[in-house]
Amino acid sequence: MSRIGLTPVDVPDGTEVKLEGQVVTAKGKLGEGSLTVVPQVAVSLDDGKITVKPRDDSKQARSMWGTTRSLIDSLVTGVTEGFTYTLEINGVGYRATVQGKTLDLQLGYSDDIHFPIPDGITITCERPTQITISGADKQQVGQVAAEIRALRPPEPYKGKGVRHADEYVLRKEGKKK
Repeated sequence: MSRIGLTPVDVPDGTEVKLEGQVVTAKGKLGEGSLTVVPQVAVSLDDGKITVKPRDDSKQARSMWGTTRSLIDSLVTGVTEGFTYTLEINGVGYRATVQGKTLDLQLGYSDDIHFPIPDGITITCERPTQITISGADKQQVGQVAAEIRALRPPEPYKGKGVRHADEYVLRKEGKKK
């Protein structure tokens, strides 16, 4: 039995949630999003709470129960609060700036990297060595953060590269004389 699926999703004030068949639509101050629910799971909305239950006892229905509840929770949280990801840049001469709809990165390559910012995502650079990615879609924010990190992942000897703010880079010992 899913412990996550048992907990109902609270709909905060100022957020409008509609349920039309198997499509859940949420609208809040940060935008609008929708989710198509698999047919093995039943979703109901009453008194500002969204409850998710499996339609039968099949393995597929039970496995999608908690997943669907988590996806709906992320949808509601995204349109009300949004999601934020922070990346840090380490290295001499490594820096980032935002120019309109592109993120310009200097990561030690001979040419600068011009990363186009997708729609629905906001990227800011408070410092030249810190990138803050925010948006309403949790999956899209994480995907953009992963793509930027993949441009120069942190290396284990000096720790240079782009890393998540809470990531610990396991350092290796260098050559011995």
